[in-house]
Formats: sequence, C-alpha cells, structure tokens
Amino acid sequence: MTDERDWVVVATSDALSDGAMEAVEVGGHLLAIYRVEGRLFATDNLCTHGQALLTDGWLDGAVIECPLHGGRFEVATGKGLGEPIDCDLECHPIRERDGKIEVALAKVMT
Repeated sequence: MTDERDWVVVATSDALSDGAMEAVEVGGHLLAIYRVEGRLFATDNLCTHGQALLTDGWLDGAVIECPLHGGRFEVATGKGLGEPIDCDLECHPIRERDGKIEVALAKVMT
C-alpha cells in the first residue's frame, strides 16, 4: 500500500534529541514536534486554552505543559490532562526518513 499523503521536511533527524521539542511552521500552521524515548510526535503548537506556544513550556516525559496556565497534554494523543484544558490538541502524522523528520502536509492543512 502506498502512502498518498504529501510529506514536508520540518527538521533534520540530528536537530531533535531525545526528550526535546521544536517549534516548526508548515504552510502557516504552527506545530510542535517532540522526540520521546526515541519516538516522534507532532501536535498543534498553540494551547487550546490560552493560545500560548506549547514549545515555550515544559516537556516532562510524554507530557507537554503550557507556560501560560499550566495546562498539560499527552504528546502522543493530544489528550488534555485536566483543568484548565477543555479541548484536546490536534495530532499530526510524523515520520523519520533518510535523516529527515517529515510531517504529513495533507493532515496539517485540513
């Protein structure tokens, strides 16, 4: 089966160490990419509660904490973890190929 999505390079593999996160922009859409225990994840980069950049916050294992009001999200699922969060984050397909980190553009742009 062929992957029909359009993938966009957002970083080189060596630019994101384990336990790190990075802000990227794809087609005007703000994303956060994370490497947790060797796995990559991508979410929207704006907190659903306070519109702060999540990459200005703190990554604790697989949980990102917003710097504005302390809202927390699972980076693997986007699930909000209690108050003040009342809306989950959107997650995006991400992969690593040939030394590059790519996000699926079709999913980002919908």
